[in-house]
Amino acid sequence: MMDWIYFFDLVGTAVFALTGILAAARHNMDVFGALVLAAVTAVGGGTVRDIALGATPVFWITDPNYIYVVMLTLLLTMLFWKTPTKAPKSVLPIADACGLALFCVIGADKALSFGHDGMIAVIMGVITGVGGGVIRDILCRQVPMVLRTEIYATAAILGGIVYTLGIEFNWHYSVTAGLALLSALTLRLAALYWHLSLPIFREQQLKD
Repeated sequence: MMDWIYFFDLVGTAVFALTGILAAARHNMDVFGALVLAAVTAVGGGTVRDIALGATPVFWITDPNYIYVVMLTLLLTMLFWKTPTKAPKSVLPIADACGLALFCVIGADKALSFGHDGMIAVIMGVITGVGGGVIRDILCRQVPMVLRTEIYATAAILGGIVYTLGIEFNWHYSVTAGLALLSALTLRLAALYWHLSLPIFREQQLKD
């Protein structure tokens, strides 16, 4: 089971690193800027999670493979994707949705492995899923995606809930992880396609 978790963690790292690289390309950053955005997007959420859980040194310090994956993702993108700035606008949010689904499960699993209850596991899943993207968007001087677009963190919450319930009821791990991933990814992609969002809190409502 742990081998699969580790594998998906590395896959999610590569996916989120790619979203950081795409964001850097759209803001005309140099190679170092792309590396910084790739790294903070890929490991930022997990770093915040580990600090909150007291899991120090954080995961990428004890296992530098995560940093190697980030660097390899940047290298492969530079070698085989000559014009990432011309990528369809849908590529970044779809890649981000895949990373979100993977990381919310990883975060929830780690919290449960530290003996925390389901609510904390869901919160850690959300932090793992959205934290890196928040840092990425702030560095790009944008309002973080989690605060301004279609249903986002809610998808991570759903994935975390499905995962923790599956573990609580002793479902087979593959079924639990698969359902959690699928539920988070489906909700996020549906929100992108149909522009689903939570009610917007407007200033006018405070004046009424």
